[in-house]
Amino acid sequence: MSIFGKIRDAIFGKKHAEVTPTSTRGTQIGTGGTATAERPPLIDVENHLDSMPGANNLNWRTSIVDLMKLLGIDSDYEARKALAVEMGREDYSGTAEDNVWLHRRVMQDLGKSGGRVPAEYLD
Repeated sequence: MSIFGKIRDAIFGKKHAEVTPTSTRGTQIGTGGTATAERPPLIDVENHLDSMPGANNLNWRTSIVDLMKLLGIDSDYEARKALAVEMGREDYSGTAEDNVWLHRRVMQDLGKSGGRVPAEYLD
């Protein structure tokens, strides 16, 4: 499993990953042949993370290292480099700027995955 997949599953749960916005239910007899799109419930990422044990001791809002620690995911350089490569950045070197970029990119992708992420995390 990808590192972003681990982050997503830690926040949304594995069941969320099984129901994607593009999946459809089967057509039912008598419905006119229309399939309905099944959408996963929207998760408030900020509230969910704030409610996790230890959140008050970590700066998960701006630190990719603390976000990964909060979720119980290895946050060492190699794990962050692998995550950056997943997110499309091959030249990740672990600088503060790289980590800010990585945090923002993870938050953006959580938003695309069905999470409600505050705008300040997306700039």
